[in-house]
Amino acid sequence: MNILETILKAQDGAAVQQLGQHLGVRPDQAGAVLAALAPALAGGLQKNLQSPGGLEALMGALSGGSHAQYLDNPSMLGAATAEGNGILGHILGSKDASRAVAAGAAQQTGLDASLFKKALPLVASLVMGAMAKQTSGGAATMATATGSGGGLLSMLTPLLDQNRDGSVVDDVMGMLGKLGGS
Repeated sequence: MNILETILKAQDGAAVQQLGQHLGVRPDQAGAVLAALAPALAGGLQKNLQSPGGLEALMGALSGGSHAQYLDNPSMLGAATAEGNGILGHILGSKDASRAVAAGAAQQTGLDASLFKKALPLVASLVMGAMAKQTSGGAATMATATGSGGGLLSMLTPLLDQNRDGSVVDDVMGMLGKLGGS
């Protein structure tokens, strides 16, 4: 199951309902917000995994944090903003990159960019929660993270291969180009 599916199905959709409540939008709009932001966050995670020490840092964050709580108990999502901003700093690297992601998602959906700015830390917390749930079934190992038996990378790939050509490289490069302002 990929990240987006994990979040959408968490507690029979309660995570999406809570996201909508915090954003002041209907659940279908919250789903659109989530669907627009998740690929960019997955791209940032993929980029981080490929940097030296990135996999170890992610595995440490997943095993040491309590990220799954936002999927297990979605009513806690309102308290996720500060943690989510920290996650965004690691995934996207800067506030400018976060603003670019919000602007791109707004353009893609027709919803206001300020909605996406407000949603980004909450969605980042949900994404980390989904990844934490994937690794919680046992010891978080390199094999789990790299996709043996449906690990973390298998959760990221469907979001990253947007044109479904079997390669994430062109899609990730396009996302990163947009993040960099090119």
